Amino acid sequence: MRNKYIESFEKAQLEGKNIPDFRAGDTVRVAVRIKEGDKERVQNFEGVCISIRGQGTGRTFTVRKIGANSVGVERVFPLYSDSIEGIEVVRRGRVRRAKLFYLRNLKGKAARIKELRRK
Repeated sequence: MRNKYIESFEKAQLEGKNIPDFRAGDTVRVAVRIKEGDKERVQNFEGVCISIRGQGTGRTFTVRKIGANSVGVERVFPLYSDSIEGIEVVRRGRVRRAKLFYLRNLKGKAARIKELRRK
């Protein structure tokens, strides 16, 4: 049970955001605003979305990518954060789970996700 005043405030916060429809298993490119000193730049973080959790303004999603030297890097992003410039769905993945934490234990070709074919 959520407070109706909190719900109305959150609804006002969510109105201006255009978030694409994506799920776990999709490869997404998240453009993140990074502030370094007095300069600001946009850096892309591209990887597989392994989970989406929460509701309202507290909704977050986790993106996992394989970095240098085959090291897995995971980042948790608040979905409605002001630091996110944009989210782009690169590939749709065909998975049977809502949380793909098992990918943490897989390496190389075993960690691939089949692409979803639209009819």
